Amino acid sequence: MRLHSKLVTKRFNQGPALVFLAVAALGLASCSSSKPLTAAQVNNPQTQYTPPAMNHPGGGLGNLLTLGGGGHAAPGGSATGVAVNAYLWRASLDTLSFMPLASADPFAGVIITDWYSPPATPNERFKATAYVLGSMLSANDVKVSIFRQIRQGGDWVDQPVDPATTNGIEDRILARAAQLKAAGQLNG
Repeated sequence: MRLHSKLVTKRFNQGPALVFLAVAALGLASCSSSKPLTAAQVNNPQTQYTPPAMNHPGGGLGNLLTLGGGGHAAPGGSATGVAVNAYLWRASLDTLSFMPLASADPFAGVIITDWYSPPATPNERFKATAYVLGSMLSANDVKVSIFRQIRQGGDWVDQPVDPATTNGIEDRILARAAQLKAAGQLNG
């Protein structure tokens, strides 16, 4: 009897903690006011390059913002920021803009394109994934993966990609980021 009462007491003591965690999780989930961007919004030059958190006047677009705000507070006291270099992010979008965009996450720094077939070679297609890895404008902070397939008998078959292709895309991203920084622009 005594063991049973200890188990019941322990179970009731954990109940309020579980209720609190559930309410806290729901509360945090409902606080999010951001909506995911559609492909049309991401491809729109007015919206694609700079997430709203980077448009905060106190954050300064010229600064390399980090998650947690880098010491800049947003209105209402909450810290905002992006963990990736804004110039590399925009340059990656610009460089890969000839391919259809599947997804873009500026906070994680990941851009994924959909399959693209060049008009001259309809039986060959490419897909790219770009990773902006940090807040510095350096070659170490951008990584691109290219995937290639050719059509054989109605099926798409994976093929190797020349490393020079991947390096060339990364070089173009870095060159475009340098242009954007030199021009001092991020929005347009």
